[in-house]
Amino acid sequence: MKLKRLKEIRNEYEDTQKDAAEKLGICKGSYAMNETGSDTITLYNLTKFCDAYKVSVDYVLELNKQRYYENSKSLFDKEILKERIKNFRKENKYTQNEIGKLLNIDHSVWCRYELGVTTIPTIFLYTICKKFNISADYLLGRIDIEPQINTKEN
Repeated sequence: MKLKRLKEIRNEYEDTQKDAAEKLGICKGSYAMNETGSDTITLYNLTKFCDAYKVSVDYVLELNKQRYYENSKSLFDKEILKERIKNFRKENKYTQNEIGKLLNIDHSVWCRYELGVTTIPTIFLYTICKKFNISADYLLGRIDIEPQINTKEN
């Protein structure tokens, strides 16, 4: 999963890949793979990146053009995430099996995300947000009010 805004934002700050990697506490090679799409950035590192560069997760994932949300919380809250993805599924009248099929995973894997046993991977969170026009920052508990997501603008 290539996130072109990682590089754009880093370049705005005139940071090298090494600078960005140091801000995330990872090696330059790992960051470079995240930036090129060779490896998908974890939610933890994505939120660290967003905090370091003062941007929203939604902006980095190109879900909307909102660069930053006022009162945005740092990182993300695993408890809120598990509750919000569960509530999102129920509000959209999907079973765990149906969400699993959408993501091409077994329903038991989705169940682990809802229980907070495993953190949902960035690619799955992105897929859900894009398909259902929902904010990643909201699902992650970084903001409390769900903003309008307009994927048609991007």
